[in-house]
Amino acid sequence: MAVKEYRFNGISRAGQPVQGTVFAPSSSAAKKRVGSLAERHAFVTESIERRQTYMYKVRHFNGKVIEGEQKAFSEAELRTALSKMGLEVQKINKKLFDIQRKPPESDLIMFVRLSSNLLKEKLPFDEVLNLLVNDVSSRSLKQVIRDLNADLKGGMEAQQAFMKQQHMLGKFTAYMLGIASQTGNMSEIYEATARFLERQSEFKKSIKSAMITPVITLLVLMAAFVFYVWYIFPQTAGLFENFNLELPPMTQKTLNFSKWMDKNWGYVFLVSGSIVGVVMAYFKSAKGIFFSHRVMIRLPIIGGLLHKLNIEIFCRVFAVLYSGSGENISVIKIAAEASGNKYIEHRVKTITIPMMVAQGADLVKAMEASGVFTQMSLARFRSGSETGNVRSSARQMADYYESETKLKLASVVEMIQTSVALIITLAIMGLTILSSELAMVSPSASDFMK
Repeated sequence: MAVKEYRFNGISRAGQPVQGTVFAPSSSAAKKRVGSLAERHAFVTESIERRQTYMYKVRHFNGKVIEGEQKAFSEAELRTALSKMGLEVQKINKKLFDIQRKPPESDLIMFVRLSSNLLKEKLPFDEVLNLLVNDVSSRSLKQVIRDLNADLKGGMEAQQAFMKQQHMLGKFTAYMLGIASQTGNMSEIYEATARFLERQSEFKKSIKSAMITPVITLLVLMAAFVFYVWYIFPQTAGLFENFNLELPPMTQKTLNFSKWMDKNWGYVFLVSGSIVGVVMAYFKSAKGIFFSHRVMIRLPIIGGLLHKLNIEIFCRVFAVLYSGSGENISVIKIAAEASGNKYIEHRVKTITIPMMVAQGADLVKAMEASGVFTQMSLARFRSGSETGNVRSSARQMADYYESETKLKLASVVEMIQTSVALIITLAIMGLTILSSELAMVSPSASDFMK
């Protein structure tokens, strides 16, 4: 759910003004958070304002009329800011439909990739943002860049500024870009983030393109099968039934099913639609996502590929952030969240990290206890731990699994297409047998005279 920014104003017990911002999905959630802060820091809340988008129309000092939009906590705040810039404010209206849409994945990848390239050229980050804001086509991403620029110029720490935009950029991307300025090697982290986003996007597109044809084929097959059994077949078999002929078992059962569908098709579609709706809602819930991610890595054909992709992402993020110091608990946590699998994330957070913190277990032993890492990845981490080169081992593991998943994806696609072809063959065989059975019915002349 998209979060919104709220600004609160209050008075402390000493009579000093208090101001701050919170992020919440709704005004009620914002009030609760501000109330908690007021209780903890002993101040009285006077007002809470949500940052909204305003449409403005101003006249430049050269006479040119300019229209645009800007986010602000109030109309008065925006009017004052525009006036200080020497602009004559003609009109300011609140935007009626202020819908926060996430930037397209392609634009986000381009933003991170171009930032990485420009940072390699030693350009200051504020200049990078100024250059990219004009080249980005997505309005939502333009606004994100403007907000980042304004927050950084206002003295906000980079990590806080980026985490403010996590609902637009994604938690992992916001975190990685936020800590980049603290590491002293921004270009490397931006490069790793861009590579991660490109890899993730490439895999999703490959899976989607591989599944489109089989899914469409199966849907068309199901529609054709239902049309034949429910409409065409009864037209033929019904002729023989009118003469009170004894029909073959499969023909009779199919005809009975067709009649039952004629009487109950409304209930069938209603129940089917309800089941589909409930299943879809469940798999969108937190429990449903956790269950599907747990089952997904155990599927017979594609499960192993997805599992290795998750481990690849974990290792790549781990390799970028790992420092060899005591701060790596947060690194493991972020790497688990970035893996893209809620089941793996849960096992790492509830088993691996507690074992390392509470029991003092070493990294490899704690990872092995979670039961979600492959034997090969554990072997590489164990080797790296023994040689004192964990970071390099994690990077090697990520590169290996990247190459393997690319090579195996083609074979997995072929297996899926072969499975679909087998299903189509079985369906055609079933229809052929059904038609052949009906063709064997041979009524005599006396049957027609009845």
